[in-house]
Amino acid sequence: MQVYRLTKKNFSTSLSGAGAAKAGGRWNSKGTEIIYTSDSRSLSMLEKYIHMPSGIIPKDFVMMSIDIPDKISMNEIELKTLAPDWKEETQIPNIRKIGDDFIASNSACILKIPSALVPGDHNYLINPAHPDFAQISIASIDDFPFDDRLFT
Repeated sequence: MQVYRLTKKNFSTSLSGAGAAKAGGRWNSKGTEIIYTSDSRSLSMLEKYIHMPSGIIPKDFVMMSIDIPDKISMNEIELKTLAPDWKEETQIPNIRKIGDDFIASNSACILKIPSALVPGDHNYLINPAHPDFAQISIASIDDFPFDDRLFT
């Protein structure tokens, strides 16, 4: 399986959950290392774009293509198991607990989760502390110029 991660060029030389641990995210609390990836380049771009300030066109981003061998252990959170309002800000503590528990249990290397932005698409959370993590590799790193129309 190939997944994608849009990131600043200076953070693209390796896979690390340090940034997510520093800031926290929808699926992890501060202090929990996790790597966010998406099932397509476009979803990866939307997931990053939603957090960018308007009017400022980023210039130093790259798209990482990441290879995950099919034999890597994976768990899945199905949409039907989440609360109907799981995307709402009020639910973020509950959603973070799911990601934090996934990392703490170390039961799998990958957690497939529904996208909060695009119904039917998925993101993949990678546990960098899992033994299978060593089998995951960066396939390519390509410059990613944003279309100026997104920021006008």
